Amino acid sequence: MTRTRRAVLAGSAAVATGALLGTSEAQARPRPEAKPEPKPEPKPTVVLVHGAFADASGWNDVGARLIREHHPVIVPANPLRGVAADSAYLASLLATISGPIVLAAHSYGGMVITNAATGNPKVKALVYVAAFAPDEGESLLELQTKYPGSRLDEAALDFRPYGDGLVDGYIKKEAFHDVFAKDVPRATTDLMQAGQRPADTRALGEPSGAPAWRTIPSYFLIARNDQVLPVAAQRFMARRAGSRVHEVGASHVAMISQPSVTADLIRRAAR
Repeated sequence: MTRTRRAVLAGSAAVATGALLGTSEAQARPRPEAKPEPKPEPKPTVVLVHGAFADASGWNDVGARLIREHHPVIVPANPLRGVAADSAYLASLLATISGPIVLAAHSYGGMVITNAATGNPKVKALVYVAAFAPDEGESLLELQTKYPGSRLDEAALDFRPYGDGLVDGYIKKEAFHDVFAKDVPRATTDLMQAGQRPADTRALGEPSGAPAWRTIPSYFLIARNDQVLPVAAQRFMARRAGSRVHEVGASHVAMISQPSVTADLIRRAAR
């Protein structure tokens, strides 16, 4: 019994010693360094461009949604002085942004991004929201009247000279709600009309340059109830540009009446 007990104790000691030695050797061996997790790619800067008879506040609800998701967002004041001048202004702003850019535009703003993004490799996507997407040589007036249905004619506008031979156009108060933003509460459109930023009438007939949509992927939110830019014209431009299309039952100001849908399309472009 004594001899057996000694053998058991000796065996237990050997096992314990081996375990300790094994632990020490394991501790002594260098551990492989943990590989750092790859940093997520930065989200593109989203630049939201307003059109005529509007201002940057028209993008408030869309911009708020994108900002909550940590997208860098810039909503510049579009000068509304003419296609070439406004495009040059936006192009200079884009030159100050580092990293990828998604450009989204409403209405006349589409004329501006179509020209401002041409040749800029940082612009990864164009988003047209009930917007003009002209080809080279086309004007806003040409596209607006290409198909019947627009109610934004001379009778709906006030014209106010502001310099030597220079004239601004404003939408009249009695036309603003029904023509421009029929699915927005009248109390809101009354304020929008009072604070609208007019467009220089020279922009109506000014020809566009080489279009950025020929080389940059584009997305198009078509507003089916638009009384400014006929839905047939929107479909024509979207098809010609090869845009990814989403249609919504909205007035011309789809980004105001349908901000969730608009933000969703911009997210798709950003991805």
